[in-house]
Amino acid sequence: MSTAPLSGCFLTSLSPSQSSLQKLSLRSSPTVACLPSSSSSSSSRPVPTLIRNEPVLAAPAPIITPYWSEEMGSESYQEAIEALKKLLIEKEELKTVAAAKVEQITAELKTGASSDKKAFDPVENIKQGFITFKKEKYETNPALYGELAKGQSPKYMVFACSDSRVCPSHVLNFQPGDAFVVRNIANMVPPFDKVRYGGVGAAIEYAVLHLKVENIVVIGHSACGGIKGLMSFPLDGNNSTDFIEDWVKICLPAKSKVKSEVGDSAFEDQCSRCEREAVNVSLANLLTYPFVREGLVKGTLTLKGGYYDFIKGAFELWGLEFGLSETSSV
Repeated sequence: MSTAPLSGCFLTSLSPSQSSLQKLSLRSSPTVACLPSSSSSSSSRPVPTLIRNEPVLAAPAPIITPYWSEEMGSESYQEAIEALKKLLIEKEELKTVAAAKVEQITAELKTGASSDKKAFDPVENIKQGFITFKKEKYETNPALYGELAKGQSPKYMVFACSDSRVCPSHVLNFQPGDAFVVRNIANMVPPFDKVRYGGVGAAIEYAVLHLKVENIVVIGHSACGGIKGLMSFPLDGNNSTDFIEDWVKICLPAKSKVKSEVGDSAFEDQCSRCEREAVNVSLANLLTYPFVREGLVKGTLTLKGGYYDFIKGAFELWGLEFGLSETSSV
């Protein structure tokens, strides 16, 4: 075995039988971490053996085997490759060996990185999710879940978008039992219509008349795909979708208002404006439900609009004022 100093480290030539016992650590730091040098002098090293009475003219090619140490966990394989390239520049005779190792190490490190990532298992993910919920929440709140077993009395009815990024319970820290939630494309509330929108009507009726919710909140959000569709679909009757275009037309008045007021602005700005205006259209549509109007008149129900900007981490909330003017006779 022979060692040669190189840029503050030692490259060690190993025989094939020794290669599994020693490894060279490559780093992107100024000084490459290396094998410690032997304390004995070079004169004490054995003379290379002769094979067939012929002198050994050259030591075996250096075996360079990088490995990841714990403190290297954050380094990428590109950094390891850069370290090898540095060796190429500083030690010309290593060019052939190191050049071959570049491709080998690239493949090995890429394979190792990909093998560390387990394939997504949807069933196992659900199982583990419930196990975590039961252990950390259900079993630690017996009083809460004991009350919920008897029934629900939420204070809020919430209309929110189906977008996976805007779960209202997560965003507003609602606990189980706090909110009766309806989620759909672009958090829209259609007008009263027993035939076309019976599902939404049933939810509103149940929340207002049976659960006695005190607040209905319609929450829009930033980068809403449904609103983008509303603003970009021609909506001329020649639909390209089975359901989406007919659904988003619920808030066509919001699109018309935005186009008339800021039609010359950038499309993204128009969408952002429409995301809020569509909430107001939904609040107005809630007034077409007789039991909603009755709750507003009695003062047992309030309507509120909200807007969650998950890009900026901001939330807006506003109310809808409702009242009856005094009757005047002429």
